[in-house]
Amino acid sequence: MNENVDYIAIYSRKSKFTGKGESIENQIELCKEYIYTHYKDNKYNILVYEDEGFSGGNLNRPDFKKMMNDAIEKRFKAIIVYRLDRISRNISDFSNLIEQLSRLNISFVSIKEQFDTETPMGRAMMYIASVFSQLERETIAERIRDNMQELAKTGRWLGGTTPTGYTSESVKNVTIDGKSKKSCKLKLISEEADTVKIIYNLFLQTGSLTNTQSELMCRGIVTKNNKQFTRFSIKAILQNPVYMIADENAYNYFFNKQSDITSTIEQFNGEYGVLAYNRTEQEKGKSTVYLPEENWIISVGKHQGIIPSRVWIEVQEILQKNKIKSYRRPRINEALLTGLIFCKCGSRMYPKLSKRKNNDDKLCFTYVCKLKEQSKGYLCKEKNINGNCLDELIIKEIKKINEDEKRFIKNLEQSRKLYTNSCTKLEEQLIKLENNKKEIDKKIDILVDSIINLNDKTTINYIQKRVNQLNSDRQFIENNINQIEKEILQKNISDEYIDTISKVMVDFKDVIDNMSIQEKRKLTNKIISNVYYDGTTIHISFCFNK
Repeated sequence: MNENVDYIAIYSRKSKFTGKGESIENQIELCKEYIYTHYKDNKYNILVYEDEGFSGGNLNRPDFKKMMNDAIEKRFKAIIVYRLDRISRNISDFSNLIEQLSRLNISFVSIKEQFDTETPMGRAMMYIASVFSQLERETIAERIRDNMQELAKTGRWLGGTTPTGYTSESVKNVTIDGKSKKSCKLKLISEEADTVKIIYNLFLQTGSLTNTQSELMCRGIVTKNNKQFTRFSIKAILQNPVYMIADENAYNYFFNKQSDITSTIEQFNGEYGVLAYNRTEQEKGKSTVYLPEENWIISVGKHQGIIPSRVWIEVQEILQKNKIKSYRRPRINEALLTGLIFCKCGSRMYPKLSKRKNNDDKLCFTYVCKLKEQSKGYLCKEKNINGNCLDELIIKEIKKINEDEKRFIKNLEQSRKLYTNSCTKLEEQLIKLENNKKEIDKKIDILVDSIINLNDKTTINYIQKRVNQLNSDRQFIENNINQIEKEILQKNISDEYIDTISKVMVDFKDVIDNMSIQEKRKLTNKIISNVYYDGTTIHISFCFNK
């Protein structure tokens, strides 16, 4: 980026890929028009950051984070948005953002509300508007919960991934808030339901997710997607109240947990299963968070329950006890190849420590195939590897790499040339695309200027359609440009990197023996891509292009 040129950032966001509301493209164009109008005395280049498919509930968005990192580096003078809530609907997030930008001496402009933080009144009005944005968000959240309670009363299945043991089927329409909507319910799949019953029985017998998983593997029982059950998928089945038969015992359980129960106790008559709404909090880019039972909305469904309520409740008690006693003081991991070594079967191998020590007073450990351990040798029978010996051999092999220092540097430079040639081709494509984009911009400008002197609506409509088509072509080219720029960035190997890796490898022999295991592991990860064990031989793949 040219430091002698001033830059202005445009930020745009849209929650969903729909045709409603201002599109990402429209937001950007409106922001550009604002810049050309209000910053015409200065020549500014424009940086565009856009997040499509992300909520305004928080700031956990990829391009927003990138923009704020660039702000810290002071890569632009101002941020322009089409509307205030494109940044955030959260007062705390928004106020912290404005304070941060103020410290960085970066102004913030919202076109729709006509707020500009360069003025005291603009800053005050922006805070007030953010309060109303959050109030609107909280009102929406409350309305969603109210609607969810109404839906719960119908016992409908609201869609999504159906739980193991069931499929979704359409039934009659129901009317909610005066609107007719298709109603769905869960339908039992006998074969899958038998698997669910086996999982509950195994867990009650063993009291362990790991042992349940191993027994399922030994019996050849797999998921409906023909994959091995994991501890997490087993736990999800055990915790899901959809399998519980809705009887008085179930009602009392959720009543004591202070759940929001929408069905009467008379409806908990043992005929159907339980449906629980609002069990999870899902956010794009983050793992699912399971909410406590006091947040659940409970209803009697229209589906057949599989597990007696007393059994389901007993399983929850065991899971809770396991959770309380699950903390173990972590033992020191002496292994060098953690995360790098793979078994012949394709599964990772992990270090399994023992209490014994070797002659060097180090803990003895072995590398064990994860699939072998989980299935208790049923799905993989490969031998364990002496971890202490393997780590020593790996260190020796790395030391051999730079015995001929000149040859090593030559090979490294050759690798770099391959990447450089690849980058050259990409850069040529990039130049062509940039030229195509400029040509489209010229055509758009000519067409827009021609409308000024026209009165014929038919011609104007035709020109507008042509401009829209050109804008679409331009966006397609822009996406390709962004993709190629990312590839060039990934493939680029700088002189500094060559110098660094050369120095690391040249000094490796002298420093490795005095490093801690954590330092050795970190260095090894920079040098080795992966280690593969075929049952008899160890294969090492070195990687110098990370």
